[in-house]
Amino acid sequence: MEIAPGDLVLCEFYFSDLKTRKRRPVVVFKDNLPFKDFVGIPVSSQTSRLHADEHILEPSDLAAGTLPKRSKIMVRKTFVISKDVIVKKYGYLTPARLRQLHEDFCHFFGCGGRN
Repeated sequence: MEIAPGDLVLCEFYFSDLKTRKRRPVVVFKDNLPFKDFVGIPVSSQTSRLHADEHILEPSDLAAGTLPKRSKIMVRKTFVISKDVIVKKYGYLTPARLRQLHEDFCHFFGCGGRN
């Protein structure tokens, strides 16, 4: 499946027993890694409590598509994922929301400066 930064995809993750699995939404942050991998930022529907790095994903933040539930983006849990676990695309972020996500990422991880 072709993906691009800002795409909102559903991924299927297996637990260590390789039998149990869960499907979770992820925002594609960077997609040009080797070995069919991409950098993803997880999305959660558990929005009752927000940490400093978590931000609500509003319906207006999507240029196309929808999510089944109100959700948040969890920057601190950014990780590398195989494209092979993508089940489907939900849609994609607006350019403004993707820029904001980059700012949130750099604020949390200290891009370009020493913290």
